[in-house]
Amino acid sequence: MVSAPNRTIDPFTIATSLADEFAETAIERDARGGSPTKELSRIRESGLLKLHIPEAYGGWGNDWITALKLVREIAKADGSLAQLLGYHYVNSVVPQLFGTPEQKIRYYTNLAQHDWYFGDSVNPRDPDLILIPDGEHFRLNGIKHFSTGAKSSDIIVITGIRSDLGNVLFALVPSNREGVILNDDWDYIGQRQTDSGSVEFRNVLIHHDEILGDPDSQAHPSPFATLVTPLIQSVFVNLYLGIALGAFEAARRYTLSTTRPWIFSPAETARQDPYIIEQYGDLWVNLRATISHTDYVATVLQAAWDKGEQLTAAERGEVAVTIATAKVLSTRVALETTSKIFEVTGTRAAASRHRFDRFWRNVRTHTLHDPVVYKVHEVGNWILNEQVPVFTLYT
Repeated sequence: MVSAPNRTIDPFTIATSLADEFAETAIERDARGGSPTKELSRIRESGLLKLHIPEAYGGWGNDWITALKLVREIAKADGSLAQLLGYHYVNSVVPQLFGTPEQKIRYYTNLAQHDWYFGDSVNPRDPDLILIPDGEHFRLNGIKHFSTGAKSSDIIVITGIRSDLGNVLFALVPSNREGVILNDDWDYIGQRQTDSGSVEFRNVLIHHDEILGDPDSQAHPSPFATLVTPLIQSVFVNLYLGIALGAFEAARRYTLSTTRPWIFSPAETARQDPYIIEQYGDLWVNLRATISHTDYVATVLQAAWDKGEQLTAAERGEVAVTIATAKVLSTRVALETTSKIFEVTGTRAAASRHRFDRFWRNVRTHTLHDPVVYKVHEVGNWILNEQVPVFTLYT
């Protein structure tokens, strides 16, 4: 019997409070890099890890619309922590997408009871992990060079190729299992506290029931299962938008408190400078449009999720294209906003102590995940040729 959820909990209040807390140390932690151990513990304690788990299994029963908005809220303060939270939300529903009903119940219940954090080691650009049959079980070998959240996780979602049949399988591996080597080698210009370094698997035992679904099946996943990619792409959209909103607000505060008008300006203060006013207006128009479209896309995603196994391949394809439009828009607007904030804050805002560049570095780093020009192509191919994207872990 699972405990009833606390109906007095307001997840937005919790997320906003955490974001305010994280903002206090964001500059120092960005400079340091490494693992956000304390901050991830605070997220665990808050209960947000089980936000999306159905109430029947002890979760809070919130929808994707809510989950994605919380990712956006955290991203305003800290892009790394927002990425960790968003990836967890997607990774932790993989048992429902690819597993059996019994596996879904088991993992959802344990997540809700123990506030498990789910990382991943799924990057399809790396050489594939190999699953070798070993009696009733399997042995996992290989390395993944990008494994977001794995170092801080309780469970790692992996994909591997079965050595004898050649089919791709999803599996859930306890992070502390013998043979799992979590390397501390993530050192990029942005998203510096996402624990996205490499993971090695050295003859790791994978129990039969840790393989999701039927390990002997070579059938294609259902359209519902392939929502895994639109889900993670939706996380990206809200991550970029949240970082952009955080940059905009940081710049606005700085302009109001510190920025001086240019020597030829007719205004006495920066807030009265006509060019600064115009640039803020332009930035906000683009951000406001992105907010509206992003919120709409979340409703499209939720409607597809609610259909479950009744979702058709054509419907799934249109969802993917719709989310691609938001991915393109949020990428462009976030890169523009995080760069142009320096034009409305002035030279002194570029001082290292402010670290306003972290917003751009975070967006620039993560938007390289999959080239946005290919998302534009997906949209154009659908508009002109009525072709929807074929399922991959990128489309």
